[in-house]
Amino acid sequence: MKLAEWQQHLQTWLVRGSEDAARRLDDPAAPGLAVYQNNYRSQLVDCLQQSFVQVREWMGDEAFLQAALTHIDRHPPHAWTLDAYPHEFGETLASLYPDNPDLHELAWIERALDEAFVARDASCVPDSTLAAIDWGSASLQFTPSLRVRAATTNADDIWTALCHGASPPGGEMLAEPGGLLVWRRGLTSSLKRVDAIEYEALLHVLRNRSFASLCDRLAARLGEADGIARAGTLLATWFASELITGVEHSQLDV
Repeated sequence: MKLAEWQQHLQTWLVRGSEDAARRLDDPAAPGLAVYQNNYRSQLVDCLQQSFVQVREWMGDEAFLQAALTHIDRHPPHAWTLDAYPHEFGETLASLYPDNPDLHELAWIERALDEAFVARDASCVPDSTLAAIDWGSASLQFTPSLRVRAATTNADDIWTALCHGASPPGGEMLAEPGGLLVWRRGLTSSLKRVDAIEYEALLHVLRNRSFASLCDRLAARLGEADGIARAGTLLATWFASELITGVEHSQLDV
């Protein structure tokens, strides 16, 4: 048997426990192969447990283990590092628990926080440069660590309580959906829930970068005065939170 064929049969055995693959590897070796398969699955379960500490606490050990084993059966590792393995676990949870959006959002929070922590660094915009910006032509650049998704439940409250060892609230739908933001400030990953207006505004400016376009959009929704005022407030909040890391603009004549 060629090495490539042997490796393929071993992979099939590890992933699926195929008896046919075991026979092809050689029957006498089959009992020893079980050790490799157990180690393989145990390492992947451990990887998921370390990546989703609060999800495991929220679900309970047994339910989490069953979800992890289902994920392992459906999604063999596909990258050279196990750091990438947890990426699709949220999809597995969504398929197993389609009626539990709080669980889906909790899993997203944990994965987004991990991704933000290892994202590329970016410097903040110095306050001294802001006065020289022509905001009518300003193009905003956001930190590479920013992750955004819709918020329909109180998953952020659940995550916060679990992280502090407190009794978490029961999962519930929000009266008004909004958004979840995750990003890194220095060496700390941050989580914030925002209202629908800020969430939609952020999605808009992430797509086209234009602050002037954001002002127009909010003016159309809230009225000219309130819309422009809200755009200015959001801009100040994003700068203060270190979400904006660059502005391409025209210099004002001095």
